[in-house]
Amino acid sequence: WIMEKDDFKYQLSFGDDVFGGPRWRDLVGAERADEYVASGAVPVMLDPDGQPVSRNFVHVDDLVDAVLAAIDHPAAAQETFNICMNEPVNYRDLAEHLRHTRGTPSVDVATPYHSTWLDNAKAKFLLGWRPKYDLARMADEAFDYQRLPDDPRKVWYPG
Repeated sequence: WIMEKDDFKYQLSFGDDVFGGPRWRDLVGAERADEYVASGAVPVMLDPDGQPVSRNFVHVDDLVDAVLAAIDHPAAAQETFNICMNEPVNYRDLAEHLRHTRGTPSVDVATPYHSTWLDNAKAKFLLGWRPKYDLARMADEAFDYQRLPDDPRKVWYPG
């Protein structure tokens, strides 16, 4: 999942402004979602066993760096690479980071989803590429980003 600017922030929204999926509002119901929006809470996605889900993300800057590293690199010919952060984002760790850095409350949300873990070692080894973004940097930049009035948020697809 490719992120830039404030995408990561809106991926965690219980409101209608959610970016991507899941649509948290659909999972918790409108009344509870409205309460969570009012409190500023973020979701902690839980798998069917009640464990926090981990998902892979990549910041668009890291993706561009990887493409530029691969585009004319002899070792990249006919190869496929996982381009992602070094570790997937664990929703509990993300919520704890936001609580610690911003005082943001969180809410556990049961889902049918499971964790994923992509391995970017091949891109590191063959291309010399390294992601610059980790959980803290991606979250901090997304939540610090202030969209200018003349920079409307456009969602090109619903998620």
